[in-house]
Amino acid sequence: MKMKNYIAYCGLDCETCEARLATIHNDDELRKKVAKLWSELNGVEITPEMINCVGCRIDGVKSPYCDSLCPIRHCALKRGVETCGDCGEMKCCEKLGVITGNNADALKNLKS
Repeated sequence: MKMKNYIAYCGLDCETCEARLATIHNDDELRKKVAKLWSELNGVEITPEMINCVGCRIDGVKSPYCDSLCPIRHCALKRGVETCGDCGEMKCCEKLGVITGNNADALKNLKS
C-alpha cells in the first residue's frame, strides 16, 4: 500500500498542518498565528514570511526548518525511503523518537 503523500517522513500529517493550510489558502493571519506559536515552542524567532510549506514530501516550497534543518527529512532523503516506516532502524531511531514519542498518530501513520 502506498502511503498518502501528505504523511511526512516522520509520520506527521502535513495535510492538517497549519503552515501548509496557511500556504495553500494564502492566509496571512494564520501565518502570523503559526509563526508566533512556533517561535514560542522553539525559542527562536520565526516570522510569518517563513510560514510557507506545501508538505514535507510534496514538490514545492518548504518552511526553512523543513527544507534545511530537519534531521529526519535529511536522513530519509539520504536513505531513499518513502517514510521512516520503511527504515529498518525506525524503532531505535532517536531523531524519530522525538516526534513519535509525543505523537501517537505519527507512529500509527508510519506503521499503517
